[in-house]
Amino acid sequence: MSRAALVTGGGSGIGAVIAARLAADGWSVCVAGRRAEPLQASGHAWVAGDVGRPADAERIVAEAVAALGGLDLLVCNAGISRPGTVLTQTPEGWDELMRTNLTGAFLTCRAALPHLIERRGAIVTIGSAAGRRASTESAAYCTSKAGLAMLTQCLAIDHGPQGVRANCVAPGWVRTDMADREMDLRAQAAGTDREGAYAEAMRYVPLRKASSAEEVAGLVAWLAGPEAASVTGTVIPVDGGADVVDTASLATSE
Repeated sequence: MSRAALVTGGGSGIGAVIAARLAADGWSVCVAGRRAEPLQASGHAWVAGDVGRPADAERIVAEAVAALGGLDLLVCNAGISRPGTVLTQTPEGWDELMRTNLTGAFLTCRAALPHLIERRGAIVTIGSAAGRRASTESAAYCTSKAGLAMLTQCLAIDHGPQGVRANCVAPGWVRTDMADREMDLRAQAAGTDREGAYAEAMRYVPLRKASSAEEVAGLVAWLAGPEAASVTGTVIPVDGGADVVDTASLATSE
């Protein structure tokens, strides 16, 4: 019997690469997202919907289970970004981001848990380095990702006795179309090009590079597999070592 995985936000970016990696490893995969077109083009089973809406989250899981014959893995990858400080972020922007990034994961996990308990499955959430360290003008985003990490650990504690493992992957900068667009904006402001902007962003990162979506997907695949059978409740950075750096001390040593 093929292992079955549902990947939310699976139509593009990191989610699409995770879905492709799982399929290459022999998983039956269903991808979900708000836009039907990239889901249809993925080659996987798919369900269009908004995980931040309770009825949609229930339907997404139900249709995925029907298409795959069960569920062994849920990857909560759906997410958006809305820049702003507490002063500049709008209540509407805050609510939209929290509904997608945090409430969406809660609702999807809630719908999926009975199926995952039945097959002693796993949950992997896609958090962010921004959930571990504050970023400028990212009050809502950072808060949502910090909350997602804690939600994951609560899932691990509450449902570990039922055989369900839950782990959070926390990427730093990952080279995706969205990251490239952000770097293009930074490059324009700094009078450099995209690669120059990446180099400046990676200045204090020990490996001096952004991660690839394939590297994130590889960790997800490992966490979902039997080699990680005793791993749960973790928040694992994929950030080239940025998580351990005291940038202030590096700056003063130059």
